Amino acid sequence: MSEGIAILTSGGDAAGMNPAIKCAADYAASRGFKPWLVYDGLRGLIDDKIVEATSELVSGILHRGGTFLRSSRSKRFFDIEFRRQALENLQKRGINKLIVIGGDGSFRALNQFYADFGVPFAGIPATIDNDIAGTDYCLGVDTALNMIRQSVDSIRDTATSFSRAFVIEVMGRHCGYLAMVSALACGAELCLTTEIPYDLEKIGAKLKHEIKHEGRNHIIAIVAEGTKMADYTTRYINDAIGMEARLTVLGHVQRGGSPTVHDRIMAYKFAVAAVDSLEAGATNAIMVYRDGTFGHLPIHTVVDSKYQIDPSIMRLCAPLCA
Repeated sequence: MSEGIAILTSGGDAAGMNPAIKCAADYAASRGFKPWLVYDGLRGLIDDKIVEATSELVSGILHRGGTFLRSSRSKRFFDIEFRRQALENLQKRGINKLIVIGGDGSFRALNQFYADFGVPFAGIPATIDNDIAGTDYCLGVDTALNMIRQSVDSIRDTATSFSRAFVIEVMGRHCGYLAMVSALACGAELCLTTEIPYDLEKIGAKLKHEIKHEGRNHIIAIVAEGTKMADYTTRYINDAIGMEARLTVLGHVQRGGSPTVHDRIMAYKFAVAAVDSLEAGATNAIMVYRDGTFGHLPIHTVVDSKYQIDPSIMRLCAPLCA
């Protein structure tokens, strides 16, 4: 019997998960493994929602956003009895390796599973926040940025037509990557994140000068949700700067959408790296992309390190915060 590898998605959904699922299944089969799919993430491991990865199941999913395997967060997985139940579900099918596509919480859960029962896994980073330590890129980021870019470009059309200000809140509870990169890419006049100190009074004085003396007739402000400053910034622009302001919260539209070409290709490369690492005997490795090269790191190196946004991006964004 061929050695089994099961593929699951866990945590928040991200465009690029479906291409990663397809490539992992196809490449694992080409390497002599028998690929399996787990529906509903960690919960599916417990509830035995495990099926063979047939060509029919993984065909036609490249263009779809999110994850067709669905995702979940399972409190039961923290109970060793339920983890043992998950193990039995894997063993009866000859599955002794796992690939998880998700974030640090998912990696930690499977690391505990490895500590308990010795089932090796490979992690593929997938989160639109791009906040996993050790890798320059996580699946879903490029698609999310393009969804934001499209929305901001559309909003700017209205801002310029009515001489208004728009404050746009983007996702990023603990990381301002999306806010910074989208602010730069969309030519925002203002960007607020938790990573860079900001001074609204100083920003306001600069914008008032531009309105009075340089012909500025609209403002685009990008605010990371983690700052909890979107409402206040909207009121500030309206009251202190004197320009009519509107708030747009983009919300979960940022997580959806057909994966971009970049996310599809990155998904393929991450998936190949994951299968290769398991075939080479790695036990609990996280796939990473650093300085243009794919590789993997031990899980403890990843989850015990603090993610840092690229300093060059922070330097470029700093003028939008003061």
